[in-house]
Amino acid sequence: MYKHLSREERYQIHSLLKAKQTLSEIARLLGRSRSTISRELGRGRGQRGYRAEQACAKASERAQRSRNARRVDPKLWADVDFYLGIQWSPEQIAGKVAVSHESVYLHVYANKAAGGDLHTHLRSQKPRRKRHLCGHDRRGQIPNRRPISERPSHIEDRKQVGHWEGDTVIGAAHKQAIVTLVERKSGFAVLAKVNNKSADLVGRAIEAKLKTLNSRVKTLTVDNGKEFADHQAIDQALGIQTYFADPYCSWQRGSNENFNGLLRQYIPKKRRMETVTDEELTMIENRLNHRPRKRLGFKTPHEVFHASLNRVAPRT
Repeated sequence: MYKHLSREERYQIHSLLKAKQTLSEIARLLGRSRSTISRELGRGRGQRGYRAEQACAKASERAQRSRNARRVDPKLWADVDFYLGIQWSPEQIAGKVAVSHESVYLHVYANKAAGGDLHTHLRSQKPRRKRHLCGHDRRGQIPNRRPISERPSHIEDRKQVGHWEGDTVIGAAHKQAIVTLVERKSGFAVLAKVNNKSADLVGRAIEAKLKTLNSRVKTLTVDNGKEFADHQAIDQALGIQTYFADPYCSWQRGSNENFNGLLRQYIPKKRRMETVTDEELTMIENRLNHRPRKRLGFKTPHEVFHASLNRVAPRT
């Protein structure tokens, strides 16, 4: 049975670190596993390194949070389980339910230890290093493309609703695709499935989805894929301007990149797109649009987008 580190052991760790002992040697001397020592250093280390007094204080705080978590109303845990089931993060849940995100994590880990599956709903992925150096597009230029350098600078600030980003997400067979359109300020998204990535089909899907939003569409920013070659027809149909990001600069369409990562929680890369029904796509769209976002003050994309409907600024 696991036994928590004692105050004396934390002072021993501090002294052994000052004596330049390795993690393995510290673990051997204390009769603990190397992973226990490594975890303690990660939790207890401060700006000035690992100090016993500070590590003890942090351990006391964690224990108090754990006790508080056990005192939470069972009905709240039922709410937590529901939101975990629809892929909300612990931080998003804490913005909705009167419980800290640390307590949600403790709840998930306790459930996992008991054989539960709540942990499978957490979004986990390897951190991606942002690329801020752009390469050269060897696919050939799209005729009459309008580069992102010509896009008004105020769009970058995300202060105005109506500026969208577009992309396509493919499945296992690389045939059918999902067109993803994300509004930059709110993160509100609309989705459409197409049988292939031809410019004609993708263009018509974009027109159909955005035309219903009327004045809430001012600009569209896409990558240099040939599926966006009909940009002039899109501009004419919607009365907007389409801009193209620099080649291999996905960070210039950060809203789309982030949304596509969320979409992959529901539609992993190994799944064939023909198995995704229109009903399922609508369900995914609704779930993601009603999931609170930390950057929105835990409001949902749906709330932020629709709050703007009565105060839409002129096209700029």
